[in-house]
Amino acid sequence: MPPDVVTRRGRAALTPLLVVCGALAAIVAAGLTVASGGQNYAALGLPDAGPVTEDGLAVLSVLTEVGAAVCIGSLLLAAFLVPPRPGSRVLAADGYAAVRTAGWAALVWCVSSLLTVPFTAADALGRPVYRLTTDAMFPLVFQLDQPRAWLLTAGIALVLAIACTQVLTWGWSVTLWLVALAGLLPLAATGHSSAGGSHDIATDSLLYHLVAAALWVGGLVALLAHARRGGAHLPLATRRFSALAAVCWLVMAVSGVLNAMVRMSPGDLFTTTYGLLVLAKIVALLLLGVLGYLQRQRSVRALLAGKGSRELLRLAGVELLVMFVTIGVAAALSRTAPPAADASAPSLVASQIGYDLPGPATAARLLFDWRFDLVYGVLAILLAVSYSFGVRRLRVRGEHWPAARTTAWLLGCLLVLLATSSGVGRYAPAVFSVHLAAHLTLSLPATALLVLGSPVTLALRALPGNDQPGPREWLVAFESSAPQRFLTHPVVAPVLFAGSFYGLYTTGLFGTALNYHWAHLAMNALFLVVGCVFHRAAIRHRWLWAAVVPFLALFAVLLLTANTAVGATFYTSLGLPWLTNPLADQRLGAWIALVAGVVVPLVLLAGRPRVTPRADAQPTVPQPKQPVSSTVD
Repeated sequence: MPPDVVTRRGRAALTPLLVVCGALAAIVAAGLTVASGGQNYAALGLPDAGPVTEDGLAVLSVLTEVGAAVCIGSLLLAAFLVPPRPGSRVLAADGYAAVRTAGWAALVWCVSSLLTVPFTAADALGRPVYRLTTDAMFPLVFQLDQPRAWLLTAGIALVLAIACTQVLTWGWSVTLWLVALAGLLPLAATGHSSAGGSHDIATDSLLYHLVAAALWVGGLVALLAHARRGGAHLPLATRRFSALAAVCWLVMAVSGVLNAMVRMSPGDLFTTTYGLLVLAKIVALLLLGVLGYLQRQRSVRALLAGKGSRELLRLAGVELLVMFVTIGVAAALSRTAPPAADASAPSLVASQIGYDLPGPATAARLLFDWRFDLVYGVLAILLAVSYSFGVRRLRVRGEHWPAARTTAWLLGCLLVLLATSSGVGRYAPAVFSVHLAAHLTLSLPATALLVLGSPVTLALRALPGNDQPGPREWLVAFESSAPQRFLTHPVVAPVLFAGSFYGLYTTGLFGTALNYHWAHLAMNALFLVVGCVFHRAAIRHRWLWAAVVPFLALFAVLLLTANTAVGATFYTSLGLPWLTNPLADQRLGAWIALVAGVVVPLVLLAGRPRVTPRADAQPTVPQPKQPVSSTVD
């Protein structure tokens, strides 16, 4: 069947269901927002913006969430749930149809995000949106975080809408899926979660919640559309989505509990509007868990037994209705002030970094005063556990895996955990020398040890081959991709590594980033990614370790001889009584950078590591029936 015909059939099968579910979610959101009676404005000391503005924001919130979820879920189907054409990197008809659906969803996402901008500005001024003049709106758009975030989201969605009309290959569908996930970040970084005490935990938990919800809701919509148009590989897509849905439910449950704990006490659950909405969302989530369990017990087994998709369509349709009601509740929840808004105001330090600091950064506090990082702490634990399972699988098969590699990997995970969740991670947002020590730990010894653990080699040996492209084939595709080869080039990798230090700390970018929690997350991601890229290149070209030493030493000297402190405005604004001289603290950080930047690369150079990620990457498991090259882009 021609791809255009499949695309039209997919849209025809999807549109009525989405219209009904979306309308239901919008009605729920608007109704619950009206029921709150303007409590959000009263709690914040603002004049009531009126029902048009308040209900409009609730409805637009539903539209943006639905558009984002359908876009992300459709790209998920094209990238990971159904295979491309056999022996080719080109998308099959079902993948093509899913990408086109993602493009239309991205357009809805873009338009609703743009419409949210004036509504958000009117909400901030406490006036009806139809009385908002352009002279009053435009200054607010560029001064307030939320309108800027919605503009950025609209820009990302517009790029997706255009790109989805051009994509034909598997590799680009994966790329667009990652871009779509990135489109959720501006929303997670603004709103209730980004302000007040414990906003680091609130923002991180909301990020988990939004990603899990988008994958679950959007993936189910895409799977239903795939089933209703009679798509190929339905049992495979259903089995893969079922496993993902179970993980998403668990993530949503845990992150939702953490987010609620930050905003309210257990006593507020039954006595406040916010608490009742949280309770309604909990009930809906429990119901979704039951429906998901029934789906796995009945629909997936029926499909695998070749009994058709009727059971899948019936249960998934009910599950989707409950999901959209939950979206409506969540939209109303986002428009309701939490009880914590009436509590005592957090300290200046807590409002800036999310928590208070007990005193100077002594050695004891750096080692034992922990604050677990929900993003990188969880990442370090998952990496350690996944690697251990891979090693165990090899041992069960009677295959050898060097203990030195396992030790290197686990030590690398431990360093990531210490740099982000111990006292080092706790003090890093407020003390430059500690931040720089964490940066150097992540980008030098931690990532070097992770690379020396040869995780790619382990995965290629531990993961089974598949008749249809699966995790092992996706990994092979990544390893042979042009971006991976470009980034690990012996010229590109050291430029990125050294450039991350100079670009961040000598351009004023770091001083701006200090004001935002999401920027701290982004910086840690940069340190880890650039460090892994550099060390992968350096293991194959050992002279690179020696080549970066002068650049790191020069960077330390520049910090040591500077007359003004990097980020001095932010550090001074914290008003910490034990940190009154940011320039002296910067010089301490410079000495740490000088020692670490010289010693660690030279130790790695002298250690003569024998682990080469590609030289021994030949798998010892049977080859898949379908050639691995079928998914390489």
